[in-house]
Amino acid sequence: MSGPDQQPPATADDQPDHQPHEAREVPGLGVVRPLAGGWSGRVFAADLAGETSVVRVHDPDDVQGPATTAAALRLAAGAGVPGVPDVLEVRAGDPAVGAPGLLVTRMLPGRRGDLVLPTLDDAALDAVSEQLVEVLEQLAGVRMLRAGVFLDADLTVGPLPAPFDDGLLAQLEAQLAPQAARLGLDGRTLDRLRARCREAQDVLDDEPDAPHGPGVRGACLVHSDLNPKNLLLDGDRLTGVLDWEFAHAGSRWTDVGNLLRFAEQPAYVDGLVDRLARRRGSDPADVRHLARCADLTALVDLASRAGSNPVADRALDLLREQEI
Repeated sequence: MSGPDQQPPATADDQPDHQPHEAREVPGLGVVRPLAGGWSGRVFAADLAGETSVVRVHDPDDVQGPATTAAALRLAAGAGVPGVPDVLEVRAGDPAVGAPGLLVTRMLPGRRGDLVLPTLDDAALDAVSEQLVEVLEQLAGVRMLRAGVFLDADLTVGPLPAPFDDGLLAQLEAQLAPQAARLGLDGRTLDRLRARCREAQDVLDDEPDAPHGPGVRGACLVHSDLNPKNLLLDGDRLTGVLDWEFAHAGSRWTDVGNLLRFAEQPAYVDGLVDRLARRRGSDPADVRHLARCADLTALVDLASRAGSNPVADRALDLLREQEI
């Protein structure tokens, strides 16, 4: 994220699939062509110096966005996070003339994880889960002074935007409660969700590695959109972790919750949970519980937009199933 006025972390997963966009001319880069799988309509491919690169276009007003994301990529790569693309060029936007900002990164091999994972057998799914645990642990090892959004290329941490700065219950009341009738949530369901938010907040605050609360030891680097659409796989080999625009400082369980949110293949889920439990000295049941608690922020945000796209609809269904 590039500033506190941006959307909160962990919500980019609801972007419509393949929004239409066309080839365009970019000064200094020539004609860039749409890149398959770009959810936002802002991702292009360009041929530079005999090599294909990825160009992400930022709004002109998002002056800090390209450099901030580039800094997060470099931080992750320097920390040993697997699959981070190299940053090749960064250009700030110029709102005065309407010039977009650009972030150019190296094109990585492989196919999108959401297309590959359903085709893999149990052994391959287990191998993927092992590599994803390494991603999660390397991210968790990058310590930040406090939780919040990245404001600039120095990765200055600012507060989360409202209502995300005031906890899960405040977020529920601001985003979901006013839309209860439209979403088909009766008073009893809302009360159950309020209780669930209180319980989840207590669990997260009491977690020994919480970025805030009684057990505070510091936040860590969070990808915040770590789901199969943003992974590249060559068979069972992880080759890329993409789309770092929502990276921020936060809980080490946020990315775990994102990876598990819609996961259904037992070999993938069990492999990830069991390995992570061993690495973090936790019980597998506790790993699942902490991941679900951390993912509530994204579920509430997504569910508030149910009816606009299938991902938001699935999030509302998952939210209805939440138990205390």
